[in-house]
Amino acid sequence: MKFISEHGFVLALLTGLCILLLVSCDQPDSLASNVAMEEPMLQEELPAHPQKLPVIITYHLDSITTSEGVDTFQQKFSEDAKKIIFALNRMDPERLKAGIKLVIPDTITANFLDYSPFPSNFEMLEKIPKTVLISRRVQAFGLYEEGRLVRWGPVSSGKRSTPTPAGLFYGNYKAKRKISTVNGSWIMPYYFNFMNYYGVGVHQYAMPGYPASHACVRLYHDDAYFIYNWAEQWQLESGGREITRNGTPFMVFGDYDFEKSAPWLGLAENYNSNYLTAEEMGILKGYVELYFKDNRNFAPPASSEKILSVAPKEGLETIR
Repeated sequence: MKFISEHGFVLALLTGLCILLLVSCDQPDSLASNVAMEEPMLQEELPAHPQKLPVIITYHLDSITTSEGVDTFQQKFSEDAKKIIFALNRMDPERLKAGIKLVIPDTITANFLDYSPFPSNFEMLEKIPKTVLISRRVQAFGLYEEGRLVRWGPVSSGKRSTPTPAGLFYGNYKAKRKISTVNGSWIMPYYFNFMNYYGVGVHQYAMPGYPASHACVRLYHDDAYFIYNWAEQWQLESGGREITRNGTPFMVFGDYDFEKSAPWLGLAENYNSNYLTAEEMGILKGYVELYFKDNRNFAPPASSEKILSVAPKEGLETIR
């Protein structure tokens, strides 16, 4: 009897397990389908191009008072770090000497855009294919493609007596090597004009750490080369007398305060002190409105038009 009862118990247990297995065998397809249905919903909720969170970088000042201090600086920082520091101070490396004060970032990143005074995404520029911003106040340029910042860097704009004019301008002509008509010894590599008859443009030249030009906008070599190949020139009718299509807009704004210390030194007290001000945003908004009112920014070029790739004859403009 004991054997039978134990046998019956085992048989019942096996029967129950079989039932459970049969029931569970009906579930995987349903479970899998539920998972498959839910997963796309989760994927759709994710942004197609998630925005990168801004990097908050703080700064401090370093006064280099002696030649030994210069040596210490050279040994302390890597070449990549020094490149960032020199750019933040708007100067060439050979300008480093005793008696200079530098702003130094507390964090060194691999992305120079992290140090930009311009927003990484600029909504008011989203409908403009390419835009060059030049801030005279903080001595910097920013390049945008449909509102997205792709490059920025230091500049040296016009000095107090010959300031770079502010306003909305357009890229005109360019030259790999331009000789100034003010001084024949001034060679300007990768020159890109944006004020034709005044001869004002961007180009590579010495960067002293303050506004020093005769109205042009000086750049590092790599930045001048980039803009030379990136920005668009004007398009002229077949006679070469009339502009039928504007080049890339150059928006020059802000006022440099010659009575105060360089604005980038203020980053040590306020890391966002070089960001665009409300007044500057309003000025840029006005430039954007003017851009959209000019049909030469949108009208398709006629078949008879040609792109002028060389500068006008010498004498038509004064190169600064």
